Amino acid sequence: MKIFCVGRNYAEHAKELNNPVPKRPLIFCKLPSAVLLRGKPLFHPEFSENIHHEVELVLRVCRNGKHIAERFAHKYYDQITVGIDFTARDVQAELKKKGHPWEIAKSFDGSAPVGTFIPLEEAGPVDNINFSLLKNGETIQKGNTRDLLFSFDYLIHYLSKHFIIQQGDLIFTGTPAGVGKVEIGDVLEGYIGDKKLLNCKVL
Repeated sequence: MKIFCVGRNYAEHAKELNNPVPKRPLIFCKLPSAVLLRGKPLFHPEFSENIHHEVELVLRVCRNGKHIAERFAHKYYDQITVGIDFTARDVQAELKKKGHPWEIAKSFDGSAPVGTFIPLEEAGPVDNINFSLLKNGETIQKGNTRDLLFSFDYLIHYLSKHFIIQQGDLIFTGTPAGVGKVEIGDVLEGYIGDKKLLNCKVL
């Protein structure tokens, strides 16, 4: 299983971190050990004092492919959920200053909680899916796929130019504005529409 992630795929998120809006997808990956399933908690890493939540829609790839035309891309994913791209923001800032890769800040153990997958059709039209993240019962992030810079189909097309995508691969499709710090004891809940699909406590 590969875990592909897309950075800055919502313009308002790029702006809130004073990053340029990308002209093509910004791709990075997480290790399989980053994935948290079935409501397992995140153990706050000792090497960071500024872990941020980034809620994202996550696609599950349903068939293998390479060099996939955008018009056929919809055949390569059929399930969706919400996930969190936990980011050690302080560590990331230092790495970016030095021009170093982000893996330590983005791919540490437990940095990718993934909710329960549902059939794509249950989420609604792919260009109008609402999703949100609650922290301790309060909504802190809200997004809709109409604001994506790069659509699901384009991401499949783009990724498949560079990598073979395989059944079971996950694609984190980007976070909307509203990212922020989590503390030990916080409870995070992820929704698509009114369907609660993810629960993660920070320990």
